[in-house]
Amino acid sequence: MRKVILTFGLISGAILVVLGFVNTSLWRSGAIDFDNGEVIGYGSMIIALSMVFFGIKSFRDRHQNGMIKFGKAFAVGILITLVASAVYVVGWEVYYQSDDELRATFMDQYSEHYLNKLKAGGATEEQIESARQETIRMKELYDIPVLRLAMTLIEILPVGIIITLISAAVLRKKEILPDAH
Repeated sequence: MRKVILTFGLISGAILVVLGFVNTSLWRSGAIDFDNGEVIGYGSMIIALSMVFFGIKSFRDRHQNGMIKFGKAFAVGILITLVASAVYVVGWEVYYQSDDELRATFMDQYSEHYLNKLKAGGATEEQIESARQETIRMKELYDIPVLRLAMTLIEILPVGIIITLISAAVLRKKEILPDAH
């Protein structure tokens, strides 16, 4: 079980890191913005976390004689998700720490984008000022490494849990008992 979890978790994590790097590069070049970048980012997560499905299927077919209960399938899937998520978090942190320009501008640019969306949506000056204070606090929190790591984990983990639940439900197979006639 460990080999399946590590293999599929690391493959998924590698896909996440590569696609994350590509997405960030596209954002920095102006090819995508925060709005479509979010859609592309979560789409990338779904693609990468498809390895959860294939990992559960591989474990079921190779190690469980084609049979697996939901609980066991969920356990395999969530462990693959945790490995992939850890790789994603470490990958983002390495990228974030190694790029001074990104580290210096990312949260400011995100905050500006968020405030501009509020203005375009007709928010009042009071709402905009409240949001501005919120973004300042968010930037302060993002500068704390353990909180940044937790925020990054929270981006991916719910997606992985949903994919794990769906995969475990789809792939579960109970042993078929022979007909007693």
